[in-house]
Amino acid sequence: MKFRQYLFSLLVVFPFFIKAQYSPTLNAAEIKQGLESLNVSGSVLYIAAHPDDENTRLLAYLAKEKKVKAGYLSLTRGDGGQNLIGTEQAELLGLIRTQELLAARRMDGAAQFFTRANDFGFSKNPEESFKIWNKTKILSDVVWVIRKFQPDVIITRFPEDARAGHGHHSGSAILAREAFAAAADPKQFPEQLAFVKPWQAKRIVWNTFNFGGTNTTSEDQLKIDVGSYNALLGKGYGEIAAESRSNHKSQGFGSSRQRGSAIEYFSPVAGEKAKSDLFEGIDFTLNRNSGMSEVQKLLNDINATYQVSNPSASVAKLLKLRELVKGKPFKQELLDELILACSGIWIEVAALNPAYAVNDSITVKIQAIARVKEDFPYSINIQEMQSKVKADLSPNRMMAMDRKIFGSTDQLSQPYWLAKKHGQGSYEVDDLALIGLPENHALVNGIFKIKIGDQIIEKKYPVIYKFTDPVKGEVYQPLVIAPPVTATIREKAFLFNGNESKTIPVELQGFRDQVAGTLIPQLPEGWSISPEKIDFKLGKKGEQQSVSFKLSPSAKSAGGDFALNVMVDGKSFHQGLRVLSYDHIPVQTLFPFSEARIDHTDLKTAGKRIGFIAGAGDLVPESLKQIGFEVQLLSEQQVIQGDLSAFDAIVTGVRLYNINEQLNAMQPKLLKYVENGGVLLVQYNVNSPLKRNDIGPYPFSLSRDRVTEEDAAVTLLAPNHPVLNYPNKISLKDFEGWVQERGLYFAVDLDPKYTPILEMHDTGESAKNGSLIVADYGKGRFVYTSLAFFRQLPAGVPGAFRLFVNLISNKK
Repeated sequence: MKFRQYLFSLLVVFPFFIKAQYSPTLNAAEIKQGLESLNVSGSVLYIAAHPDDENTRLLAYLAKEKKVKAGYLSLTRGDGGQNLIGTEQAELLGLIRTQELLAARRMDGAAQFFTRANDFGFSKNPEESFKIWNKTKILSDVVWVIRKFQPDVIITRFPEDARAGHGHHSGSAILAREAFAAAADPKQFPEQLAFVKPWQAKRIVWNTFNFGGTNTTSEDQLKIDVGSYNALLGKGYGEIAAESRSNHKSQGFGSSRQRGSAIEYFSPVAGEKAKSDLFEGIDFTLNRNSGMSEVQKLLNDINATYQVSNPSASVAKLLKLRELVKGKPFKQELLDELILACSGIWIEVAALNPAYAVNDSITVKIQAIARVKEDFPYSINIQEMQSKVKADLSPNRMMAMDRKIFGSTDQLSQPYWLAKKHGQGSYEVDDLALIGLPENHALVNGIFKIKIGDQIIEKKYPVIYKFTDPVKGEVYQPLVIAPPVTATIREKAFLFNGNESKTIPVELQGFRDQVAGTLIPQLPEGWSISPEKIDFKLGKKGEQQSVSFKLSPSAKSAGGDFALNVMVDGKSFHQGLRVLSYDHIPVQTLFPFSEARIDHTDLKTAGKRIGFIAGAGDLVPESLKQIGFEVQLLSEQQVIQGDLSAFDAIVTGVRLYNINEQLNAMQPKLLKYVENGGVLLVQYNVNSPLKRNDIGPYPFSLSRDRVTEEDAAVTLLAPNHPVLNYPNKISLKDFEGWVQERGLYFAVDLDPKYTPILEMHDTGESAKNGSLIVADYGKGRFVYTSLAFFRQLPAGVPGAFRLFVNLISNKK
């Protein structure tokens, strides 16, 4: 056993940073923007399938120009896509893209919603999507969001047919249309009506488009020019949209700012058809509700007399407005935010540590200030309801109270949609109140009563953790509520060769002082383990302990999950620890199930040393190391200037030819390596844009063809070819148990010197032979494969390992 003292640095040191403050203050222009939006009622909901599908320019226009409540409902979290900034896949990628969407919404001003649908990868038609998702389940989620958000207009990004380009896309349009009617029908999903009322939107329209070679716009459609300029913000909506969209960094969607006129087109889908205006027949003023004339008069006066240089001068009238709108349909929460902003009030509740165990007390520092002038006419005092802190806020003087104790919680800082295991189609969420939310509400909050004059505003401030970095300055992180001990298995899967034993390392980390317990493994049938359990004791909070189990299969061993049960104080925990850190999103700390897939196969290897050139990000190197290969990551300069002859094979990461600017210099060296007897395996690339078109020694092109059915039948076109026979004899059994898809962006227009190895197709489609092509070149071999090895190897698929080993083994 190996001990490492106090590694809470895992959560608090470089590179785990975020940029955004947790208690931002509205500037004078933003306050004015908010005051104007108090004049507006109504809302618009945009519906599509994935992060990045939304029309950010239109959302920004709706939220900041029309000043209606705008929202984007993404059916999925983008879990099934590819990652251009790291190696995270599946749920972890969905977590990153969730935060990218929230960052985008903070810029364009819209709200963000999700359903429980899981992005299981590319879908060729909506029927497939609905079958995997469970259409009724996801339709209920869309209806729930509509009933809660109450949009006057619903807008879809895609049509319901093949022009949508993706079964998730067309499926989102179908669900939106059906939910438009179902949300108004009390017989549909009646269990929701205990919390919401039926809601009938005025109309649903399709936001037609002209991109990707498809133009669905026409001049007889409804039109809006969304390219106007917002002088208060100093930006046009094309500029705001580019800033918003550029948050989709995991997809490489950095966008240039667009300025000037930009026309959006709309085609009717259902509901009352508009003749000339998308919002025809909808009253977005306060007059849509009775008894608002006095409110409107006062609000007009507030906007007319607002002083950009002295927002606090509006507080008196805003407090009067607050009294006037009590019990009326009004943007109450926004009004309270504007009163606090005009009063210069800033409050923060910061914990002294980054993480606490469930049910532990939390020590915090409370700071508050009212940044107003000495002649501000109202007294301001605050009371925090849990710690009982009370304080008067003198003009522009910071109040700080240290070491106040907050009650903790028995809930983990776990994304709610990942709290339970789920199938391929959708997440398991039982609490109706959570469905639709982009992320968890803060588990621990400061609950304040803020008294300004004779009025009290109640507001929650999430407890956060912050520290000062010598380079980046003040850094904020979400507060983490953790199990008392986590048991982390770093690998997602382990593949055993024959009856070999493997050592499975486990990292324990304590989240409170003096915690002891027992680690108990659970195994599939036919496996043996040593030791059968491990007792542990961790001292100071944050301490880590490395332990390991020796796991051995037998001839009767079944593939399955190796899981760990952590017993502490008579309670069972089963979580590991994972921290995701990127500069453009908040640090994400989650507690995945402490388990890994285990399986065994008959695997022969040839060669030892593999050079790997990183692409957009995959876990193939780690997978190859696990089965005994020595893998060296190669930089561009090592490829260009170094001696490659020592490597038995060189493998390129996914999408290398899409992203690496040095390919023109590297390619001749790589092909010379092949000519001299090496094996070069190039993993999939998308067909556009490519840094160079001649990927191999002989011509071929990349298409958009793919096989999305992971169990699609495979034909061995060249059964006698060495890649199907050495060192492992490949059979159709090796294509069993694949995950998510067979492959994507298949090769076409093959030079005769290439040998296509496999043929496959999705149901109802023609056969495709471009998933794996091989050519001899000089003394060596060039391999291009569109097979999704980047998914199969980390998932521990035995047959994928056997085939991949063959592809990098050149029998000489």
